[in-house]
Amino acid sequence: MSSNWAASALNWWEVAGVDTVVGEEARDWLNPKAKAAPVPAVPAPAALPDTLTAFHDWLATTADLPFATPAARREAPVGDPDSGLMVLVDMPSPEGGLLAGEAGALFDKMLVAIGRGRDTIYLASLSPIRTPTGIIDDKFSARLGDVARHHIGLVAPKTLLMFGDICGKALVGAPVAGARGKWHEIATAKGPIKTLVTIKPEKLNDMPGMKKLAWADLQMLMEELT
Repeated sequence: MSSNWAASALNWWEVAGVDTVVGEEARDWLNPKAKAAPVPAVPAPAALPDTLTAFHDWLATTADLPFATPAARREAPVGDPDSGLMVLVDMPSPEGGLLAGEAGALFDKMLVAIGRGRDTIYLASLSPIRTPTGIIDDKFSARLGDVARHHIGLVAPKTLLMFGDICGKALVGAPVAGARGKWHEIATAKGPIKTLVTIKPEKLNDMPGMKKLAWADLQMLMEELT
């Protein structure tokens, strides 16, 4: 009877399509594990241009940036990259351009106070594209920070002045409240760049009592530039 049972079982396995009693590869039957699905490779961002001119062209055309769409307006850096002073803002102004409108007028006064003008600084933005909300989420900050760090290295200014929480968090890891009033160093391919973080002109217009703090930061900047 046992032989008939075995024959029936073998016949059933054959009907079920089982044509071998063991797998071709060894298996640990006491510790079975599901075979992991292959993880698709994530392509690395393309290498950034290694000259400032080529980098400007890349900023104007690349799709490899947050908020980049065919219809998105982009604002290019302006000023003199050999001036020794680079100024970084988070994004273009609502009016268009970098530091325009009332904020731009106050910024121009700040420059005069340190003996500079827009033609004697290099002005750029963390993102060349303004977001619809005027805010850059943290999930985009790392990528924009990497691009900005490369940008800073290409310019290699004597000092960098950054405005606002978004720039501060992306490049020195702290908002203005925790970053201002002291020097930082940003590591670049050209070496460390001395950096100050201060309050945005937009905020200074809304809260004039904070101008004394920004003036203290500008005095630190003047001492380093002289």
